[in-house]
Amino acid sequence: MTARRAERVDVRRRDLIAAAGALLTGVALGGCSQGGAAAAEQARAGDRKGYVSGDGTIEQIPAESRAAAVQLSGTTLEGQPWSNAALTGTVLVVNVWGSWCPPCITEAPELQAAWEQIQGRKLAVQFIGLDKMETPETGLAFQARHKITYPSLAYEGGVAILALQGKAVATPTTLVLDRLGRIAARVSGPVTAKILTGLVDDALAQS
Repeated sequence: MTARRAERVDVRRRDLIAAAGALLTGVALGGCSQGGAAAAEQARAGDRKGYVSGDGTIEQIPAESRAAAVQLSGTTLEGQPWSNAALTGTVLVVNVWGSWCPPCITEAPELQAAWEQIQGRKLAVQFIGLDKMETPETGLAFQARHKITYPSLAYEGGVAILALQGKAVATPTTLVLDRLGRIAARVSGPVTAKILTGLVDDALAQS
């Protein structure tokens, strides 16, 4: 191989390495893009699995645009089987959380307050949490510490989360399912009791 040809090969190799590096960087940043700059910062910090945290964006889905009913089932943190199969006619609030997630800690008292308000009004509403990426023992300790009185499903490989039709990318995410089990509203990120009870009332008001 001549010196000039060898030089061209070396230049080509360097160009390929640089291009590959740029591609990998783009993929890494793209994986965090749904949470914006804050999510990218979380991923770089690496303090808890690079999770994507939402910003509290609220999405309400018109009845005519809702997908099929969510079929949700699993085992509670206490080890009991649970399913929404018998909840037709009931509005269901689904909250995806983890004890390792700072916004989940922030919203825990808000969720409990909303649950207590709804119970006090004797509404046809149920709450279920979906604990994420941790053991039932860790989840139970979190529930006890924050005095959460509604049940949560154990992680079990994330099977229950997969049933949420791609609507629970961020942690936390709260979904409101209408009386037919369809996703009517979503809060991507921490939710307040006021916002959640308003979304529940909207779902209840729909025929």
